Amino acid sequence: MAAAASKPAAAPAPAWRPRMRLWQLFGLFVAGSIVLSAIAEWRSDHLLLINTTDSLPNWAFLIQRHKLPARGDYLFFDPPQSALLRRHFGAKPRMFGKIVYGMPGDTISHAGSEVAVNGRTVARMKPLTRFGEPLTPGATGVVPPGCYFAATPHKDGFDSRYAEIGFVCARQVIGTGEPIL
Repeated sequence: MAAAASKPAAAPAPAWRPRMRLWQLFGLFVAGSIVLSAIAEWRSDHLLLINTTDSLPNWAFLIQRHKLPARGDYLFFDPPQSALLRRHFGAKPRMFGKIVYGMPGDTISHAGSEVAVNGRTVARMKPLTRFGEPLTPGATGVVPPGCYFAATPHKDGFDSRYAEIGFVCARQVIGTGEPIL
């Protein structure tokens, strides 16, 4: 009988190999922690808003929190509390989104139903809400420090052109937004 061919004995695994696996797992944990931390930090400074009104032309916005606006920026803010707003938007209305037309120091004026910022017409006022309630024209004069005149090009926009909204001041500002859809 022929002798069975002997197989060479498998070499033992190098001593460093189990440690290498441990270091790989540790590296994966560290990388995952960094990514999750970056996402959490990004989320604390950003919001995604789906616009459900016709007031603005876009239906989705990426909002950067705590960023004060420049002229022409989309501004997102907490609306003031009033009986009229509660009747139209409920006890806890969602944030409003408008466009900044007037900055601190700009002059707001009315000529009939037209509202102008520094002499340029930006909106028209309506006398009544969609439910037939009277609307009060917004303030005229200089936009105070830390406040903004925010409106929309929509004919039915409910914004700074009316006293019920008024100037949007820094304490109300949630942030500025970029349209994404």
